[in-house]
Amino acid sequence: MSGISARRRGLLLAALAPPIVDVAGYVKQTAPARPDGGAALPDRAPSSDKIHALLAEHVDIGRDSVGYVAMVRDADGPRLVAYGRAGGGNSRKLDGDTVFEIGSITKVFTALLLMDMVVRGEVALADPVAKYLPPQGRPQAFDGKPISLLDLVTYTSGLPRMPSNFHPRDKANPYADYTVQQLYTFLHDYTPRYYPGSHYEYANLGFGLLGHVLSLRAGRSYEDLVVTRICDPLGLNDTRITLTPAMLGRLAEGHNASLRPVPNWDILALAGAGALRSTANDMLRFLDACRGRRKSSLGPAITRMLDVRRQTSVTGVYAAAGWFVTTMHNDELVVKAGGTGGYATFIGYSTRTGIEAVLLANAENGEITKTLGIHLLNADFPLPKLRRPEPIDPKELRIYVGRYALTPRSVLTVTARADHLIVQATGGGNFAAFPESRTRFFFRLLDAQITFEFAPNGTVTGLVLYQPGSNRWATRLP
Repeated sequence: MSGISARRRGLLLAALAPPIVDVAGYVKQTAPARPDGGAALPDRAPSSDKIHALLAEHVDIGRDSVGYVAMVRDADGPRLVAYGRAGGGNSRKLDGDTVFEIGSITKVFTALLLMDMVVRGEVALADPVAKYLPPQGRPQAFDGKPISLLDLVTYTSGLPRMPSNFHPRDKANPYADYTVQQLYTFLHDYTPRYYPGSHYEYANLGFGLLGHVLSLRAGRSYEDLVVTRICDPLGLNDTRITLTPAMLGRLAEGHNASLRPVPNWDILALAGAGALRSTANDMLRFLDACRGRRKSSLGPAITRMLDVRRQTSVTGVYAAAGWFVTTMHNDELVVKAGGTGGYATFIGYSTRTGIEAVLLANAENGEITKTLGIHLLNADFPLPKLRRPEPIDPKELRIYVGRYALTPRSVLTVTARADHLIVQATGGGNFAAFPESRTRFFFRLLDAQITFEFAPNGTVTGLVLYQPGSNRWATRLP
């Protein structure tokens, strides 16, 4: 769940919480599909040698992860490419059975649970979420319109991305102490700002709430529902929240953006937003089911997941049930990315070529893994820029420390760590920025860079924040 940033515009300035889910997993559309259908699309992903070279670059040169496992299926069948290491005391080679936290990909499972319960007649998409909650946990309606289950699953509930009473005691395991009672308190007290169904906002809170409501309706734990209704029918024996002894022995160690080991996350009250762990083999089986290659009783529910699509904050990108859908390069991609404090993940497929792709990293680098994964589905989508971090004397990093005003109410606070900077926006989360040169720093969790500007005497006077579609100057405050 490394919730860091679901949105590519203005991300740094938003009030961000830990990432599980923050990698929303959509692609910015810059060109429409050709109306005449255009030339036939290739039905093959990049070659195994090409994938291996890409992963090696991002591990050895860009230092974006400790290891990667990629799995693709195209006209030549499935193939696995792994590079790097699991880390920690696990000397086992990375392979299709290596276990990773998959973060926000959990949202797709939560969405499928909902659709399965709709098919079974247990709930209806139009049901108000309040119908399944106790009085003390029912959200307020907006202008008489309650939040429906459909609003939750399409990221348009009108609820914020994270609850305002989310204040983790342990930032290394931020979701572990957030309780159902805190969730109920927030929902009961929160005054909605948008008409349900009208406003897109990435939804850690919304999917956590949806998973909780489905659990209440079924009278079973969220994990039990996922295992019995999705994993068992599809043969996903290594997709769980609670690690079995066998899974624990194959777990890749998580690492932060500086490639330092970090603990695994425990996501309890908001499990439906990002609590699952899985493997590349299981994720490919899941994609096979989504594409109709693996037949099961879930077929009708899977089909319904793409029926309703609502516009996101990016033109041409739509939120379906858990998934994000975009068209470009004469293609239609159905994708989802995820992340936690130590992992970055991606799954997706092309509805037009049938190519499927899974990409799992044991480091927190959301934007890079997502962009690489999309490239595996369609090589016309550009690769992430390979950035080479340059070591800088920790003493020199101190010259950048300070507060930089983007606007009177929006300030970037910069602090120094051993080999990088930490940038925090007003009311937002912390992002690690790594030196590419003495003046330019880049982020691994979002598509953004910072360039510092100097006075003739060598003091830092300000910075420029580069994000897609905007370059913003910030003056250093006294």
